[in-house]
Amino acid sequence: MVPSETTNRRTSSAASGKPKVRYAVVGLGYIAQIAVLPAFAHAKNSELMALVSDDPAKLRKLGKKYKVPLIYSYDEYDQCLSSGQVDAVYIALPNSMHRDYTVRACRAGVHVLCEKPMAVTEADCEGMISAAGDNNVKLMIAYRLHFEEANLKAVELAKSGKLGELRAFNSVFTMQVKEGDIRLRKELGGGTLYDIGIYCINAARYLFQAEPIEVFASSANNGERRFEEVDEMTASILRFPNERLAAFTTSFGASDISAYQIVGTKGDLRVDPAYEHAEGLKHHLTINGKTRERTFSKRDQFASELIYFSDCVITGEDPEPSGREGLADVRIIEALYRSAATGEAVRLAEFEKETRPTIEQEIHSPAVQKPELVRAATPSREK
Repeated sequence: MVPSETTNRRTSSAASGKPKVRYAVVGLGYIAQIAVLPAFAHAKNSELMALVSDDPAKLRKLGKKYKVPLIYSYDEYDQCLSSGQVDAVYIALPNSMHRDYTVRACRAGVHVLCEKPMAVTEADCEGMISAAGDNNVKLMIAYRLHFEEANLKAVELAKSGKLGELRAFNSVFTMQVKEGDIRLRKELGGGTLYDIGIYCINAARYLFQAEPIEVFASSANNGERRFEEVDEMTASILRFPNERLAAFTTSFGASDISAYQIVGTKGDLRVDPAYEHAEGLKHHLTINGKTRERTFSKRDQFASELIYFSDCVITGEDPEPSGREGLADVRIIEALYRSAATGEAVRLAEFEKETRPTIEQEIHSPAVQKPELVRAATPSREK
C-alpha cells in the first residue's frame, strides 16, 4: 500500500458528525474515471477513501486529483479490505473478475456495489449472493437507470394503464467499439449482450413487470478482426407471460443508437435516447394518435446510485437492485447465447422476483463535467 499526500486526513463522517460510507473504488478504467470518481462530489453520504489498481500512474495522478487518502495495488486488495478504513467497495473491474473481488470483500465484512453485468455466469452470481448473505453485508448491482427519472417515469406510465394492455417492447442499442477494448475479449466477459444488451433486457423486465419464459437469439459477425472473440451483433427475442414479446438488437459495429419503445393497445412510449449517462434522455409519448415529448436533463446517475446504496448501508435497508436483479439478467444472457449457438429457442426456468424499481427511487443529482482521463480511453470509435 502506498499512502497518498492526504493519508492523515480525518474521515468526513467524524468531521461533520453525519454518517458517511467510506469507499474503495476497485479498477480505474474508463467507467470509473469518467463517472464513478467524479460522482463522489455529489454523494454527500459517501466518501472516496481508497483506490485500487495495478497502474502506478493512475493511482498517483487520480489519488492526488481526488485527494484520496489510501491507494493499493491489486495484490494489496485484501489489505485494503482489512484496513478498517473502508466500509464498501465499488467494483469497476472487467466482468470476469466481479465474483472474486465481491466474495473477498464480503468475507471481510465490506459492503459491495458492483458494476453490471453482475458476473458472467449464473453460478458466479449465486456465489456472490451467498457470500453477501453469509457475511451479513449489503450487495447492490449498479443499475444506474433504477434511479433515473426518465426510465422510472416510463415504468410508472407502463403500470398506469394509459398505454392500454402492454403488448410489445423493442430496442436498439448499438455502438462502434474500438479494436482491443476489453468488451471484445471473451476471457474478460466481453460480448454485446453482457455490455449493452443487459440494458435492453433489464428495461423489458421492469416495463413488463415480469420475467421472460423463453428466449431466442441469432448472432452475426461481419468478419472484422476486432470481432474474432465475441459477437459483432445479436438480435434477441424474449417471450413474456400473457403472450408479450420483447425484441432488441445489440451491436459493437454500428453507429450509436440507444433507444427503446413500449407498445400497448392504446398508445406507445419511445425513449430516445434511453440508456445514456452522458446526455439527457427524452420521452416521445403517443396516446390515441396524439404525440407529446418531454426532455429529461442530463444528470449524475452514478452519484444517485452511490447516495442510495450508502443510505442502505447506513439504515440497514436491503437495496434494489439486489443481487437477484443481477442474477435475473445474467441467466437470460446465458440462455440467449446458448440459443444463438444452437439456433433453437431456450425455455427458462421459473424465476421469482418480488421487487422492481419504482418512482420513489428517483434521485436527481446535478451533472458533472467530463474529466480528463488518465491512461484510459473511451470504448467507442465515434467519441
